[in-house]
Amino acid sequence: MIMTTPAGNESLNPDFKVTITGRNVEVPEHFAERVHSKLAKIARLDPTLTFFHVELQHERNPRRADESDRIQITATGKGHIARAEAKEDSFYAALETVLSRMERSLRKVKERRSISLSGHRAPIGTGEAAKGLVKEADKVQAAGSKYDHDPYADQVEDVLPGQVVRTKEHVANPMSVDDALSEMELVGHDFYLFINKENNQPSVVYRRHAFDYGLISIVPE
Repeated sequence: MIMTTPAGNESLNPDFKVTITGRNVEVPEHFAERVHSKLAKIARLDPTLTFFHVELQHERNPRRADESDRIQITATGKGHIARAEAKEDSFYAALETVLSRMERSLRKVKERRSISLSGHRAPIGTGEAAKGLVKEADKVQAAGSKYDHDPYADQVEDVLPGQVVRTKEHVANPMSVDDALSEMELVGHDFYLFINKENNQPSVVYRRHAFDYGLISIVPE
């Protein structure tokens, strides 16, 4: 089932659109309206995100009843993408979880951009800010541990060591390290491959322990 809903009165962006796809499930109209209303509020955090694709999938596996309903949201806009996913025992619970994750990512990127524009490379290390970061880390860890899984597990019939199960290519325009970190947060990954515009070399930013990041640059001998 595919359902496209235009912008409503709750959205300030006339280009805001939502497409809902149901796999092994029919999407009721009242649930689609709920999704649209919630995403309209999320879209205000980043007005450049104008198209949201929401995919609902029900897994008929009695052994995984507590994670039977999966929702993935992919938001696209001008030059970037944001993605979040959640599995719960109901689509209503999965919707709240996935929206919380996407909102958290967008707020982190918004804060990073404001810090970059103000000329600071990192937030001021006050005690109050540190407490807030610790609380945020605890929430992320608690929310994420339940849903850690192999995203390609259902795509591979025979699990063999050293097997390449998926290949992917994407256009890589040169960008700064700060922009690469923002893109990594938006897609919800622990690493991000990009072309560093400072040296025009392939590089990788990745998430380390606590609140630190790492950078790997590939340079010729």
